[in-house]
Order: sequence, then structure tokens, then C-alpha cells
Amino acid sequence: MSAEQPPRRVVVTGVPRGTRRPPGHAPARSEISEQTTLGTTYVRSLMRSQLRAALYALGTLALLVGSLPLLFALPAALGYSPGSPEPFVWVVLGVAVYPLMWLIARWYVRRAERNERDFTRLVEGR
Repeated sequence: MSAEQPPRRVVVTGVPRGTRRPPGHAPARSEISEQTTLGTTYVRSLMRSQLRAALYALGTLALLVGSLPLLFALPAALGYSPGSPEPFVWVVLGVAVYPLMWLIARWYVRRAERNERDFTRLVEGR
């Protein structure tokens, strides 16, 4: 009579999956702190993306503010002059310009934060 033997247990030893790297070590972080060519490239990439976002926001803002004199001249060009164009100016500024400026600023802040978050992920190796 041969009795079936229970399956043999195998003990696996090794580094747990989440701790394969030493804590606090990430290749990109060491490249940056050691100021190697690759680290400089990482930082330049972040600076370039931040500059690109700032230039887009600034260009949009310049177009918006630069077109205001043309917009303010519009009532006179259409032959509308019941006194002064001040109500039109206030409506344009209050209803159109300031909300658009707020949207541009909000876009820029969100873009800058996303650039920094992506850079942090790169540096921390996530």
C-alpha cells in the first residue's frame, strides 16, 4: 500500500516586490543631484515645458488685451453714439475680458501643476 504523500512545500525567499529598490533611491533623482548630463536634460525638459505653457498663456492674454481697442472702437464704427460708450466698455470688461483672463490663468496653473507632477513621477521612478 503506497500512501499518497502531501505536496511538498516550497519556501521562496527574496526581496518583496514593492521593495526591490532601496528606499529613497531613484535613478532620475540621482542623475539630477549628481548634475550629470542626463539630469541636466531632465531639468531642462521641465523648464522647457513650463516656459511653453507660460508663453501660450502670455500670447493668448496679449491677443485678448491687444484686441480691446478695436473692440472699444466698434460702437463708433457702427454709428452708435448715444452719449458715451462707457456702458459698452464696462460690459465688455466685466462680462467678457475678466472671465477670459481667469480662464487663461486657471489653464496655466493646471498645466504647470501637471508638468511638475509628471516630472515628480519621473524623478521618483513611479
